[in-house]
Amino acid sequence: MMNTSNFNQAIYNKRKRSNWIGLSLSMGAMVLGMIFLLWILSVLFIKGFSAIDLNMFTHSTPAPGSDGGGLANAIVGSLLIVTTCTLISTPIGVMAGIYLSEYGAKSKIASITRFVNDIMLSAPSIVIGLFVYAVLVAQVRHFSGWAGTIALALIAIPVVVRTTENMLQLVPGSLREAAYALGAPKWKVAFSVTLKAAQSGVITGILLSLARVSGETAPLLFTALNNQFFSTNMNAPMANLPVVIFQFAMSPYDNWVDLAWGAALLITIVVLGLNILTRVVFREKVQG
Repeated sequence: MMNTSNFNQAIYNKRKRSNWIGLSLSMGAMVLGMIFLLWILSVLFIKGFSAIDLNMFTHSTPAPGSDGGGLANAIVGSLLIVTTCTLISTPIGVMAGIYLSEYGAKSKIASITRFVNDIMLSAPSIVIGLFVYAVLVAQVRHFSGWAGTIALALIAIPVVVRTTENMLQLVPGSLREAAYALGAPKWKVAFSVTLKAAQSGVITGILLSLARVSGETAPLLFTALNNQFFSTNMNAPMANLPVVIFQFAMSPYDNWVDLAWGAALLITIVVLGLNILTRVVFREKVQG
């Protein structure tokens, strides 16, 4: 009996040591990651805040070698491209997610759609940009804001589809059965009952997709490119913050580099705000 007790104690001590080692390594990795994250954010905020002033929001990007200037054209261009992308990707992604969750349980088309959606989720953004360049930009022979919108929409749609499907699958089946028992048709159950019950999760997916595309640079390099002047013409090359950051950060002009830091801070604040909003929405959904 004593030997058995000693054996159990030895096993307990071994497991306790393994648990302590695992927790220590996990905490160490977390602390290391937080150090680098805070380092990056601190440098970004310090250099970014020093570059932000009223001119940044009222003047367009300056010509090479000139002083002053701002990011008004790039800010407006990014807002137009991302907003249009959201208006395109949201209905397509939500409708596809509803089909996969409510109608495609055992459908071959649904299985193929899920497979393609998984590929799109993991596809490099530069590949999507090259695809849109080949099928659209090269055909019309000019860059445009619409091409950038389509490229970003191809990135956002898979995120919305996956999140919508997952959120709808979390809705209890008893809720659907109760609606069917009242005589409601399947399409009305899907839109008026299931989708409404999962609306917080669906909104979370839309916000996540918006945060994902806000800082994408590679697709816009091949589609929207850039524009030094203020323009709202979506059928022409359009300035946008990610490409401005890419071009200005590598320039030899100090004011261009300062504007790049300011643009990077603006995008960071937007993405952080969207992620915080997403967490708040998700928390309210869980508590509800």
